[in-house]
Amino acid sequence: MSELNALPPAFITIVAFGFGLAIGSFLNVVVYRLPRGESLVRPGSRCPGCRVALSAWDNIPVLSYLWLRGRCRRCGSKISLRYPVVELFTALVFAAIAWQHGAAPMTPVWCVFAAALIAASVIDIDHRIIPDEISVGGLVVALVAVPAVASLSGTPFVDALLRSGLGALVGGGVLWLVGFAHARLSCAMGRRFEHWPGPGEEIPKPSSLDYWVWFPGVGFGDVKLLAMIGAVLGPIGVIETILAASLLGLVLGVGWALATRKWNAPFGFGPAIAAGALLVVLLPGRLFFPY
Repeated sequence: MSELNALPPAFITIVAFGFGLAIGSFLNVVVYRLPRGESLVRPGSRCPGCRVALSAWDNIPVLSYLWLRGRCRRCGSKISLRYPVVELFTALVFAAIAWQHGAAPMTPVWCVFAAALIAASVIDIDHRIIPDEISVGGLVVALVAVPAVASLSGTPFVDALLRSGLGALVGGGVLWLVGFAHARLSCAMGRRFEHWPGPGEEIPKPSSLDYWVWFPGVGFGDVKLLAMIGAVLGPIGVIETILAASLLGLVLGVGWALATRKWNAPFGFGPAIAAGALLVVLLPGRLFFPY
């Protein structure tokens, strides 16, 4: 580790940027296939128009898109600008993490965490869902990996495990409590929402699982995502995430309303949560609570 710490920060940042481009390319596969239940491995990358497999030269992050001018080499179908944007954004986030944290043991963890947040955000924008493979899977991995890696930096493993567990409880618990209280208050006031309860459906009873996890205006996917974030960032970090996400969500909500010209138009809260978590990673101790 001492040899890694001796490397110039600029070199570490450039390497992280390169890895970020490659991971960003993979995230495009995740964003497209995971919500559709398709394999992330097979078949290889294909043109969305003619379905012909892409060659290695046509699959270089960002550069291939620029070289081909955003179109398939074979059929000329237009390729979404999102592909290079996701690749470049992931690379920039990886580079920023490397610049901030250097060659610390947690730096690769922060990068994997950021990749999961980016994938969850884009999927939430497209489908208004956050797959359990990212939130619940990430939670399980974080509860094991984060304490293990933290112990390499001198933190006792048990202390790090308790921190991750408490962070998960705080992250998921706070948003769940908000959604649950809102649902019960809505019932008491006789309010109804477009999708809650559904057409011809009754308000969930306490004996039903939906009573505890199905809320108007709050997606349970967001609850699970915040639990995963808490397992990585700990209790203070996830509270900062919630505060930052609330402010960012307000801005995004107003922007979405202006774009759709509907003040009650629904939008996914996942991107605001992810952005808040990334700010905590990139600005540790400089958002709300110095630590």
